[in-house]
Amino acid sequence: MRIIKQLWMIALVVMWSSVAQATPEAAAIEESPNRDLTGFEDLDEKQPLWEAGLGGGMIESPNYPASAERNFVALALPYVIYRGDIFRLGGQGGARAVFVENDKLELDMSFGGAFAADSDDNTAREGMPELDYLVEVGPQLIYKLKDFSFTGGGNARLNGRIQARAVFSTDFERLDARGFVFEPTLTYQQRGVFLPETGFSLAFRMTWATEKLHDYFYQVTPEFETAVRPAYNAKSGYLGSELSAGLAFPVIKNVRGFVSTSVQFNAGSANEDSPLYEKDITYSIGVGFVWRAYKSDAKANW
Repeated sequence: MRIIKQLWMIALVVMWSSVAQATPEAAAIEESPNRDLTGFEDLDEKQPLWEAGLGGGMIESPNYPASAERNFVALALPYVIYRGDIFRLGGQGGARAVFVENDKLELDMSFGGAFAADSDDNTAREGMPELDYLVEVGPQLIYKLKDFSFTGGGNARLNGRIQARAVFSTDFERLDARGFVFEPTLTYQQRGVFLPETGFSLAFRMTWATEKLHDYFYQVTPEFETAVRPAYNAKSGYLGSELSAGLAFPVIKNVRGFVSTSVQFNAGSANEDSPLYEKDITYSIGVGFVWRAYKSDAKANW
C-alpha cells in the first residue's frame, strides 16, 4: 500500500542496508528471489545474520493520496536487521515471517505502515479528524522473473510482488480496522550502476482498496460538510499507481547514502469526485543514509 508511502520509506531506509547476490557455488543464496542488490555486501559475499546501526533521512511527500498539501519529515533512528531462515527483520522486506522459499518464489507474512498526517488550517481536511498512523499486515508473494548480468559489470533482478494486507489505524490508544488493500508491484534492481558498489532500484505499483480505506481518506460525513466541502460517500476500488526510483551509494566504509523519488498517478481513482481528492499527479522526494555499526560473524543462509 502507498498511503503517504514515501514517509514510510524513511522507516524502511533506516533498516535498509541488506543484501546482494552470493557466490555461484552457493546456489540457494544466489537464487533467493528476495535478494536486495543495493546493500553493503559485494555480489560474491554472504550477508551477516544480524547487523545494527543508525539510519535517517529527510523526505517531502503528499499528506495522503491525491492531496495538494505536503508534509516534510526528518528523522534518525537506530536500526536492527535479522536474517533468519523464517523470521526476518529489516531490509526492503520490512518485518516478515517466511513460509515458502525456493529459487523462484517466496511466500511470507509481512508488515508495513505509514506515518500520521495533520489536518492543518486552510487545507481540504480542515476541521476533520486527523489521519492516524497506519499499520498493515498480510501475505506477500515474491516471484523472481529474471536475473541479468552485464558484460561491462554489474547484475540486475526483475521481481514481481503481490501483497494483500489488512489495514489498521492507531493513535496508540485505540486500534481501528480500515479495510484491505491489494497491491501488485514490479521491481527492478541493478548493482554496478555508475560505480561497482552503487545500486539502482525502480518500481511500479498499482493499488486497490476496500471501501473502509477509501472512506478514511475521501469520505465527508454531514457533520464535516462546509460550503466548499460537500458531503461525500466514498466507494471501494482503484486507489492509484506509483512509479518510484532510488539510488544507493557508498559514502565511506560502513556508510551508504541514498536518494529517492516517486510520482503518484491518482487519475482514475474510484473517488475522484470527493472534495478531498485534489490532484491527479503528486510526487515525493527524499535523501538519507545508513551507518552500519555492528555486524555478526555468523552468516545468513539466504
